[in-house]
Amino acid sequence: MEEEKILKVAALQMQSVIGDRFANYKKVGEIINRDFEKDTDLLVLPEVWTVGWSCEDFPFSAEYIENSDTINFLSQIAKKYNVNILGGSFIQKIEGEKCLNTCPVINRRGELVATYSKNHLYSYCGCTEGDYVQAGKYPVMVNIEGINIGLTICYDIRFPEIFRAYRKAGADLLVNMAAWGVKKPIPWEYLTGARAVENQCYMIALTQSGKIKGDEYNIGHSRIFDFCGETIAEIKDQREGIISCKINFNQMYEYRKICTILNDIRENYEVKSV
Repeated sequence: MEEEKILKVAALQMQSVIGDRFANYKKVGEIINRDFEKDTDLLVLPEVWTVGWSCEDFPFSAEYIENSDTINFLSQIAKKYNVNILGGSFIQKIEGEKCLNTCPVINRRGELVATYSKNHLYSYCGCTEGDYVQAGKYPVMVNIEGINIGLTICYDIRFPEIFRAYRKAGADLLVNMAAWGVKKPIPWEYLTGARAVENQCYMIALTQSGKIKGDEYNIGHSRIFDFCGETIAEIKDQREGIISCKINFNQMYEYRKICTILNDIRENYEVKSV
């Protein structure tokens, strides 16, 4: 009989204090202390939770990965709660270059085992991410407790190619860690579920909540989808907290055997213009 693959996952939604990572460490610690459920295998944080979505503040909060306060903080959380962590993202300082928007992956022992740097940078409609951050070079899939997890950050969600690449490489779970603005609700609501459906994967779509600056707010609707796009856990509003659920991946594997859509992908989609 096939061994069951089960992972208890949790996603932490929060409003970051702009430009103050130590205040944000304190807030994350308080939320985890209040809402964390025992026996959780994987905890996910949102994009740039350390500094908030304020691109001009990125250089001032940037850290070298070798002596990062953020990684040290996450390492202590991982060991204290015996949990693997996808650390959302922090601003990684690179000598002589622009920064990176980087997700650290921490195991239960508090060890940094992988990093993923955001592949697509959002620099439209007044946003200046590309002025301060350089794009990561490649997708990164990590194996946690026997589950292959494809990592993406925010604007990556608009590029189905990276998600399909993860699925072809054997992804079971897709994750998008975001700081998504409330003025763009339709892409967030539709694209996150679509990535789950088209790739027959479970999907964690986690974003920050609350005020950024002035009249700018995060959308604050974090969800976990099953492989058919059904919502299995969510925070519908701006509330800060943790959503958790237990995922049995064997159900997904059985569904993929019945509905073999990847077999129908063509080698070439050359367009014929008439």
